[in-house]
Amino acid sequence: MSDRSTRSVLRPGDLLPVGTLGLRTRRLRAVLSALGIAIGIASVVGVLGITRSSQSQLLAQIDELGTNLLTVVNGRDLSDQEAPLPVTATPMVRRLEGVLHVAPTAQLMEAQVYRNDHVPSGQTGGLAVRAGDGSLLAALDGSMAGGRFLNAATARHPVTVLGAEAARTLGVTRPDPGARVWIGGHWFTVAGVLEPLPLAPEVDRSAIVGFPVAERLLGYNGHPSRIYVRADQDRVTEVANLLNSTADPMNPERVDVRRPSDALTARTAVAESSAALFLGLGGIALLVGGIGIANVMVISVLERRSEIGLRRALGATRAHVAAQFLTESLVLAACGGVAGVLIGAAVTTGLSYTRDWSVLIPGVAVWSGLGVAIVVGGLAGLYPASRAARLSPTDALRSV
Repeated sequence: MSDRSTRSVLRPGDLLPVGTLGLRTRRLRAVLSALGIAIGIASVVGVLGITRSSQSQLLAQIDELGTNLLTVVNGRDLSDQEAPLPVTATPMVRRLEGVLHVAPTAQLMEAQVYRNDHVPSGQTGGLAVRAGDGSLLAALDGSMAGGRFLNAATARHPVTVLGAEAARTLGVTRPDPGARVWIGGHWFTVAGVLEPLPLAPEVDRSAIVGFPVAERLLGYNGHPSRIYVRADQDRVTEVANLLNSTADPMNPERVDVRRPSDALTARTAVAESSAALFLGLGGIALLVGGIGIANVMVISVLERRSEIGLRRALGATRAHVAAQFLTESLVLAACGGVAGVLIGAAVTTGLSYTRDWSVLIPGVAVWSGLGVAIVVGGLAGLYPASRAARLSPTDALRSV
């Protein structure tokens, strides 16, 4: 019989049963070893999934609210209040081509809003009083949670509309008949409550009154302090570049033109930078998991010297022994990778459900997570596998 016919052969179908023998006989050790890989992969999948889910919600919110809202302010005074703009600012801005809606407002710095007249002055809860008119709702593309917004008739009387946060702080959940608040030493009837306005948080924290009643009772002097401008989507940049000189031709450098949607977009960048940090932590967990697998495999080689020697004596080649231990390492890492993907997906789904986000788990996170786990397992198993293959049958059988 030739040497070729007596050469030991390890069939592919036998590789998996032989390679997982150590895992099946030492289950607790295998689970603990795979746990490090699972934690690392779960961190990667969870971070990418949560980041993508939160970003999708944010981007959908930006798309819904629009990126064509601009605000015009004239800096702030020494008390950090909005400084007044020229009286001519609003009509001048309305003349610009590409402007769809213009809504002037004025923060009334001498007036505060309270739930009743027994609340000590100064305990404002961070709320403000702001004068405005019916154009504000259209410019902000806002809607009412209840009641009605100001109109030409109610703007002349002590009537107010509360922003969403102001209503919660004051305890006015809906504009019931007879609901009133104390503003600037006068009772104002609550005509409505606004839905939240993510692009105008200052309005959310305000009680809005009409310009006529603000001038008559609250000391309004006719100067707006903030103007909301809704521009044509295709001409936003053009309009923004002209607002400074249009709103205040004498001192255009003092005028600050902002695009509120940019603040929301910045949150996406913050989320991405935070994701990078957690991905780094996930990478550390993967490294620890890989070291754990390498350690387990080295110990397994030492514990199974007699098995290695017996197999070599029966004709197993060095390549067969190396393949056995490398397969064990790869299977261990793959199990940890699958567990990590499932854990990461579960965490993403749970958090998205509680935050009302759309669940988005990037496919690249799943496949790259599994791929990285297998690569880490392969690298971790190379040294133990080569060490097992180098054992001579006589040295290994001495431990029998």
